[in-house]
Amino acid sequence: MKSVDAIRMRKSIRKFNPDPVPEEILMKILEIAINAPSAMNTQPWEFTVLTGEALERAKKINIEKLRSGESPGPEHTVMGWPPDGVFRRRQIDLAKQIFQIMDIAREDKEKRVQWMERGFRYFDAPAVIIITVDRSLSECGPLLDVGAVMQNICLAALDYDLGTCVEDQGLKYPQALREIAGIPDSKKIIIAVAIGYPDRDFPANSIETKREPIESITTRVK
Repeated sequence: MKSVDAIRMRKSIRKFNPDPVPEEILMKILEIAINAPSAMNTQPWEFTVLTGEALERAKKINIEKLRSGESPGPEHTVMGWPPDGVFRRRQIDLAKQIFQIMDIAREDKEKRVQWMERGFRYFDAPAVIIITVDRSLSECGPLLDVGAVMQNICLAALDYDLGTCVEDQGLKYPQALREIAGIPDSKKIIIAVAIGYPDRDFPANSIETKREPIESITTRVK
């Protein structure tokens, strides 16, 4: 697959088939992904791959804590935007797309909760790649590098007919995740990539999100 095609084809997959992803494929994807650029070749990323029983435990405890009302305590805040303006509008536009195609009415609180819980279950993916960095690094320093390797994971996955979803809901209760995955306190949990074979019949997986016209976000100086 050409790199340009992969970039254009990549999309967020929000439901996966239960078929396991062979370990050798997951490792090959990571081997490819670590060719990402990083500041001074520091390569700050580290990976924890959850599958099988360990992943099922993580899904279960996330839902239990969410339903009990326990306050989330993520180690890295991913989402955040002003209450109005273009960034909020784009987020709302996506939510409208999802809820319309999934037939989730605005007043249907039960369905909305069910949808939210999917993220805490890593969208039922058979594998999850958790990206961490060493706490000795600065707060923001490694984030560009992590973003580069994260994108590489998503693109490389396409060569193996796999889909991905970058998500942080499954990281909202990091201490429980640390205990399940054996992630030491010296590592900061940044982001997760759910990965698996897409459920092609799941309506939300057909969504094509819009992009702003390049002319509206580019300033050319001659």
